[in-house]
Amino acid sequence: MTLDKPIFLWYIDSVIKRKREKMTVQVKKKFDNLDDGINNMLDAAAHDYSKSGFAHRSSDDFRDKFMVKIGKKYIKIGRKSDYNNKMGQVWAFVVNTDDDKLFKRGDVLKAAGFNAPARNAPRGNVLNGGFNINWTGPEYL
Repeated sequence: MTLDKPIFLWYIDSVIKRKREKMTVQVKKKFDNLDDGINNMLDAAAHDYSKSGFAHRSSDDFRDKFMVKIGKKYIKIGRKSDYNNKMGQVWAFVVNTDDDKLFKRGDVLKAAGFNAPARNAPRGNVLNGGFNINWTGPEYL
């Protein structure tokens, strides 16, 4: 099978352009409570999802799949499984205490696993704003 040269070049050009585009949304608003800050972050992720070009699910459907589980130290944010109403994957953690030695209340942490966050550095703070988020989760450092 051979590819026509113009089609192949168009494909390469579109891939390069897509890689240059930053698929993130900046969360700018500040909030006084964690609930509003988390909801704003998830709305921003759904907005980023709507820009991604996936046609099989709307951004509202994407947003409705999020689950929030509140614990003493962390708030776990995950996505509902397609097979049941349980959390199927963890999307992020948010610090839920003022007693953490490394992080402030509201700091967004990437998931290291299903039950624990990556404690290397915060990816942003839902109370202070000023961080980037994309539909796949908090940005890597």
